[in-house]
Amino acid sequence: MVVARRLIAIDEGEAVPHDARAFSGLALMGGPMSANDDLPWNRAAARLLRGAVAADVPVLGHCLGGQLLARALGADVMRTQRPEIGWGEVSVTDAAEARPWFGSRESFTTFQWHYEVFGLPQGATRVLTNHGNPEQAYAKGEHIGFQSHIEMTRSMVETWCRTGAAELPASTVGATQSRSDILADVDARLSALTRVADDVYAHWTRGLVGHESRS
Repeated sequence: MVVARRLIAIDEGEAVPHDARAFSGLALMGGPMSANDDLPWNRAAARLLRGAVAADVPVLGHCLGGQLLARALGADVMRTQRPEIGWGEVSVTDAAEARPWFGSRESFTTFQWHYEVFGLPQGATRVLTNHGNPEQAYAKGEHIGFQSHIEMTRSMVETWCRTGAAELPASTVGATQSRSDILADVDARLSALTRVADDVYAHWTRGLVGHESRS
């Protein structure tokens, strides 16, 4: 199957599409803004996401994307008392819904950069968790929302450490890591995280088959 990809840069003024049924699936990336901000695209994005879920068009959300999807489904997005920046372990829950996404993994190390967290949307199942912020990922049928970033590359890690330098402590404090700790063993960590992402994206992509004619 060949699926055409289209990047929609709504933060650069591109309009949010009106009808999710025009797409085989919707993947939402992260960003420094909040799902609660009064931004020109947030309401339109919420309508698009609700339409996607209603029409069974698979949605995949990374960090802000997961928060936008959760909010569109009626869950709260709120400030956390334990921001997470850098590498952190998440546990795969025992829910049957977790296995198609993560296979036999019990846990893995992922990349975080967030000050807000989502609540669990109604009808969704928690599939990843940790002690600091229990809602780390949820699944609802073909849709999945992450609090973390499984899509990271070395270039992204280095760029974020540079542009977000003011947010990083000189020494790691709690779940907020220093630049040196973030970059330690970064290639090995990224290699392991890429294997997780490959499995997640492979499962999500299989859900696009039923919508191939819409792409």
